[in-house]
Amino acid sequence: MTETTVQSLPPRLTRLTFHGPLSEARATRLVERVAPGTGSVLDLGCGWGELLLRVLEAAPDATGVGVDLSAEDLARGRAAAKERGLAERVSFVEESATDTARGPADLVLCLGASQALSSAEPPGHTEAALRELRRLVNPGGRVVLGEGFWQRTPTSDELAAMWPGAHTGEHLFLGDLVDAAIAAGFRPVWVETASAEEWEEFESGYRTDVEEWLATHPGHPLAAETREKTDRQRDTWLRGYRQVLGLAYLTLMPVA
Repeated sequence: MTETTVQSLPPRLTRLTFHGPLSEARATRLVERVAPGTGSVLDLGCGWGELLLRVLEAAPDATGVGVDLSAEDLARGRAAAKERGLAERVSFVEESATDTARGPADLVLCLGASQALSSAEPPGHTEAALRELRRLVNPGGRVVLGEGFWQRTPTSDELAAMWPGAHTGEHLFLGDLVDAAIAAGFRPVWVETASAEEWEEFESGYRTDVEEWLATHPGHPLAAETREKTDRQRDTWLRGYRQVLGLAYLTLMPVA
C-alpha cells in the first residue's frame, strides 16, 4: 500500500465520544454516581477510555488503568489524557483482560467488553465475567457493567441478518442478567438501559467517517471493499438487532 493510499483512507470513529450507545447526559450521571470516594479505577476493554478519564477528572485523588488490545484506541486515550492534564494519573496498557493481574480497584468499568474477561461460550461468558468482576473490585467499591441483553426474542429473519452464528441463547433477558449479577455476589444499586436515541447516535456515528469518505472517494482502490463492509454492518443493525438487542448499564456493589 502506497503512502498516498494510506493517507487517503477514512479517519476512524472521530464522531464518537464513547465506543457505545452512551449519551453525554447518561455519562454525566454515571460519573456523578460512582466517582465520590473512588481512589483507584480499572477499565477493562477500555478502548480510548473516555469514561475512565471523566471519572479521574471528577475524583482528583484517584488513579486509573485502562486495558485493551487496540493499540490505536490506547494511543487516542493517552493523547486525551495528556491534553487534559491526566497523564500522570492514568496508564493505558495493551494486554488481554482475561485472567488479568490488574486490580483490585475501587471502581471497575467494563462497558461492552465482558467477552474480553472469559473464553466461555455465550451466554456463559456473561456469568463468568461477573464472577471475574467480583474478584477485581475492592470491598465497598462499585462495578459499572455495560452488557447486551435481548429486549425480546429475535425472529429467525432477524437472527439471520445479525452477525454469523447469532442465536437466541447468545444473550440473557434483562431480568436474568440482573439475577446473574446477584448470583455472582453483587447488589444492583442502579439498573438502566440505553435508549433508542443513544443507539441511533452510536450506530450512525460509528459509520459517519467512512460514509463521507465513500461519498468523496468512489474510485479509490479500496472503495468497493470498504463499501461492502460498511453496507453489511449497517444491514446487520437495521435488519438484525435494531430494537432487539439492548444494552444495560448496571451499577453493582459487591456483597460484603
